[in-house]
Amino acid sequence: MENLALDWVNLLLRWSHVITAIAWVGSSFYFVFLDSSLTRPADVRLMSEGVTGELWAVHGGGFYHPVKYAVSPPRLPSRLHWFFWESYSTWLTGFALFTVSYLWHAGTYLIDKSLMDWSPNGAILGALSFLVVFWVLYNTICRLFGERKHGDAVVGGLVAILVVIASWLACHWFAGRAAFLLVGAMLATAMSANVFFWIIPGQKKVVAAIREGKPVDPVHGKRGKQRSVHNTYFTLPVLFAMLSNHYSFLWNHPQNWLVLVLMMFGGAAIRQFFVARHGWQLGRNRNPLPYALIGSLTIFAVATWVVSAATAENHAAASPPSMQQQVSFSAVRQVLDQRCGQCHGAQLQMKNIRLDSPEAIKQHASSIYQQAVINRAMPMNNATKMTDGERALLGQWFQAGAPSQ
Repeated sequence: MENLALDWVNLLLRWSHVITAIAWVGSSFYFVFLDSSLTRPADVRLMSEGVTGELWAVHGGGFYHPVKYAVSPPRLPSRLHWFFWESYSTWLTGFALFTVSYLWHAGTYLIDKSLMDWSPNGAILGALSFLVVFWVLYNTICRLFGERKHGDAVVGGLVAILVVIASWLACHWFAGRAAFLLVGAMLATAMSANVFFWIIPGQKKVVAAIREGKPVDPVHGKRGKQRSVHNTYFTLPVLFAMLSNHYSFLWNHPQNWLVLVLMMFGGAAIRQFFVARHGWQLGRNRNPLPYALIGSLTIFAVATWVVSAATAENHAAASPPSMQQQVSFSAVRQVLDQRCGQCHGAQLQMKNIRLDSPEAIKQHASSIYQQAVINRAMPMNNATKMTDGERALLGQWFQAGAPSQ
């Protein structure tokens, strides 16, 4: 009953998280596009009011004409729309989902004892520390170097190094699946913290100054824009890290930290192409196609590397048996009882799968082969220490037709 209830909570949280993330990413991408596509206003009246850019667009049967004021408009309307609950809701639902999916069963999902043999409470504290420590270091880098000459380049380089170090540590301290997700959560936490601690407070100070008739300090807009730009480059790496938990060939790779770093780099490069593309179409910068090519080639190279390694390993583990290598069902049953029974037996049926009878084993033979031999995703984090020889035995059994006698 507890597992079924948690599955429902997981489903509803995941659904809510995806919905709010779409809203946040969508609005973020739109405003980045808007900033990059604005042109100098042609209307003298708009220029006299302080408008620095405008855009004409058509969508859904209507025409839209957004304009941007460099520092502040001459007056504020009675109703001003803010963009922050998309960010806060995404983080809150994401953290709740992380709690239900990983922290609730930290001993199973966070810990790989071949990497770090720590207690569940220690693993939970370590995971939460990742979120906090990365934000503190990232925020310190931005505050120290963000407003200096060539500050954007310096901050970008230092943050990239920080992400590499964090990825290496996560993949050497936590189970691969959790490590990838944790790095994504770490970046997503920094994104939401940028909104909570910098972007929205800065905007509130600007609004308050306008309403009080005081001069507006342009530094708030500059800081908010800088953090917003960081967020847009974090977006594709975060989405990759969040989706990666469905693909064990990524986080099971011996150099999984490097796979993660390279894939996130590829995503960030592709995002840079789309950011720069709008300005290029207006003649403001060079053709950004090299960014797309670099990102795409990086991803292709990683995919080739991972597939080549996995193909060689799977061929060795799942090669058809010879006449002298016929596997008895009793040997297969012994492996499954020892390595899989505690999660898929009479007392507990994770994902509603039981492997404690010949009929059930035959029914789930394809899943056993896929998860234990090909993907090597099960047992979870190899908690029961299934050996390569046992995986090969399961592979040979399946290739022989998965006999149940």
